[in-house]
Amino acid sequence: MVDKTYRALLVEETYGETDDRPTLARLADLTESDLGSPDGTVWVEVAYSSLNFKDALALAGNRGVARVVPLVAGIDLVGTVITSSDDRWQPGDHVILNGDGIGENQHGGLAERAHVRGQSLVRLPETRSARWAAALGTAGFTAALSVLAVRDHGIRPADGPILVTGAAGGVGSIAISLLAHAGYQVVASSGRAEEEEGYLSKLGAHSIIDRQELGSPGKPLQKMLWAAAIDSVGSHTLANILSQTRYGGIVTACGLAQGGDLPTTVMPFILRAVTLRGINSVDAPAAARERAWNYLTEVFTEESLNSLTREITLDQVLHHAPSFAEGKVRGRLVVRVKR
Repeated sequence: MVDKTYRALLVEETYGETDDRPTLARLADLTESDLGSPDGTVWVEVAYSSLNFKDALALAGNRGVARVVPLVAGIDLVGTVITSSDDRWQPGDHVILNGDGIGENQHGGLAERAHVRGQSLVRLPETRSARWAAALGTAGFTAALSVLAVRDHGIRPADGPILVTGAAGGVGSIAISLLAHAGYQVVASSGRAEEEEGYLSKLGAHSIIDRQELGSPGKPLQKMLWAAAIDSVGSHTLANILSQTRYGGIVTACGLAQGGDLPTTVMPFILRAVTLRGINSVDAPAAARERAWNYLTEVFTEESLNSLTREITLDQVLHHAPSFAEGKVRGRLVVRVKR
């Protein structure tokens, strides 16, 4: 390969929980020899990435996300194969990658080129653009896995309302759209309930509640409200959701915006047969990836993502990342990498 220079958002140091050093990331000019991964089998020219909560933490030097340094951030990428030693992929193939360790322990997608493992790549649908795939990204992929888990559990629209927390964020926004498209009655929980009411209603939410209703310690068993729930918050919020889920219902957990603890009891599980299903988008096998992206292709057209998507350039990522980490960003931020 030609060892030409190209741009990447590089995290050069990390910090611990008690360390208050400033952001330790910069837009750097690198070469392919700088970015080559020992596990990589496919070189991709990146057209689009996206900005996620994990990316914002990594760019701020959070050691829990940026597990190795130096590290190119970015847990998403969409682009075109340049070269490949993996027989499944050929030069010119258009591909999607979410998770699989990129942006955490492998160089990621916030760069003009990426060296990745072929095993977790998904082919970009012929009827969709790279921007469409980046607008969905890991958030859409995670939302699809979550909604499919609810449907696989046997929950039907007639069974009752489904709660979605972190509703104005990427996962929440796409989950609401998917559920509404399938005919479910969606209740959205947001920390900006009044501010986001119009946005969430347009996505398909039937009603909106303030996240404070779920964020404090509650009883281990409460009034049964939800046939199912999709949670990206964790901690007391997840504990309360479990305590409010109807008999035989399912709660999917894919995030820990409030915290990684789960202060609950076994009562919802043994007295109401509630299922808690973890959603891991990083290590999902190829079959699950393909199923989720096929589902997203069925539901979302290019135009249907416009209301929940904003586009920025690679040069603007460091400016927007702090607001994203603070939960102030609505929907999805697509990053146009290719100049």
